[in-house]
Amino acid sequence: MALTVFSLAAMALINLSGENTRAAGRIETKALAAVVAENRAVEVMTGARPPAIGVTGGAEQAGLRTWRWSRTVTPTADPDILRIDIVVLDPASPRPAGVLTLFRSLR
Repeated sequence: MALTVFSLAAMALINLSGENTRAAGRIETKALAAVVAENRAVEVMTGARPPAIGVTGGAEQAGLRTWRWSRTVTPTADPDILRIDIVVLDPASPRPAGVLTLFRSLR
């Protein structure tokens, strides 16, 4: 009887350990995607000229992985402000791992 109880407890602990490892991997992916998105945001916000309206994309290395990103620049209701959406894709799947929206003045 004691061996059965011990076995159930051990299986629960092994399952918990596996779930913690998977959660850590997801957190790492989100954190690295945020770094890539912020790199693109710094580039677009510190550039001498505002970005062109439209969609651009590229790839960046971070954390020994290649991250694909896209940047969509659209006008807003205010003619002096642009909306910039940055999406970073998870290298292991086609799902977005990070999304960032910012606004930049044309002046």
